[in-house]
Amino acid sequence: MNRSYETIDVRVDGQVMTARFDAPPMNLIGPEVVRDLVSLIDDLSQPDAPRVVIFTSADGDFFFPHVDLTKVAAYTAEAAKAGGPGDASLGMLFRKLSLLPVVTIGLLRGRARGAGSEFLLACDMRFASREKAVLCQIEVGVGTPPGAGAIQHLTRLLGRGRALEVLLTSADFDADLAERYGWINRALPDAELDAFVARLAARLAGFPRAGLAAAKAAVNAVALPTPDAVRADAALFQEHVRSEASQRRTAVLFDRGLQTRGPLELTLGDALIELPPAD
Repeated sequence: MNRSYETIDVRVDGQVMTARFDAPPMNLIGPEVVRDLVSLIDDLSQPDAPRVVIFTSADGDFFFPHVDLTKVAAYTAEAAKAGGPGDASLGMLFRKLSLLPVVTIGLLRGRARGAGSEFLLACDMRFASREKAVLCQIEVGVGTPPGAGAIQHLTRLLGRGRALEVLLTSADFDADLAERYGWINRALPDAELDAFVARLAARLAGFPRAGLAAAKAAVNAVALPTPDAVRADAALFQEHVRSEASQRRTAVLFDRGLQTRGPLELTLGDALIELPPAD
């Protein structure tokens, strides 16, 4: 695995890869990130891939804040390269991540909202900084249901009531509450997070590859949504993100600083309730 990526810094230590997202100014999920994810997922499907991958961020404030809302068509076209035009969605790309025969671990500091949360939900495990992690599904607050896996994963992980609380409120959740609900595996003190995840990854990397892959495939057969369910959610998102209500609310957010490093992005969950009343 000698490929380099524009927005992902990769380090391999034995059977453990650390993939660190670095897409200034704030790690938005745009066409460059999606292009690199398509390539990395393809590389990780090869027989010589490491057994464990840790996904983390170079930005202490933002893991993935959300997609780049100015480039939806462009990143969707990049996602299509993973599965063809019929599967042109982040949801299907993230499902391909879930199906990899390697173990994927999300290490969260900063904000993972919208598709950033959905990326982490597609990983096998999620561990978060108690002091610095924030999770949120912002979509309903701007007028659309999530389209890249949140509906499917959160309903399975949290149960109906808590999934609806997360999805319908579009509120920010800290790591402790996310752990209590089942959104993440564990919340850990920030000073202990890296060492804990490194120990876990090293432990898993020492086990036989075939056993890891077989156990993961068996769990996936029980827990993963079907391709048709993922496609249906993606279609709903594409329909509603183009609606007048969603476009109007998004425009207000851009006027107030969306997609810039400022107070709005840091407190986006709260900012959604300050938008003008919906019709």
